[in-house]
Amino acid sequence: MSGRFVEVPHTMLPGETLDALLEAFVTREGYDTTDTGDGMRGWVRELKRQLERGDLLIAHDLQTEMTEVMTLTQWRAFGRDVGDDEEG
Repeated sequence: MSGRFVEVPHTMLPGETLDALLEAFVTREGYDTTDTGDGMRGWVRELKRQLERGDLLIAHDLQTEMTEVMTLTQWRAFGRDVGDDEEG
């Protein structure tokens, strides 16, 4: 499974693409969009902050050619660590 996932810096994604990925993550994880008081937009803002802090990351699956938002726990479950894809 090594090499299957590539970390994609969220800053490289167009805004609309990033928002769509974050909205899909909110839906998939079952977040209550009434929690933020601002619906989905509130969650997207919160998740962007989490991306900037490094609590979440964007991963591209080379096998399925899908790009997903992952928590660090999910990323590590695939045997990866943050920065694994950076050139040494």
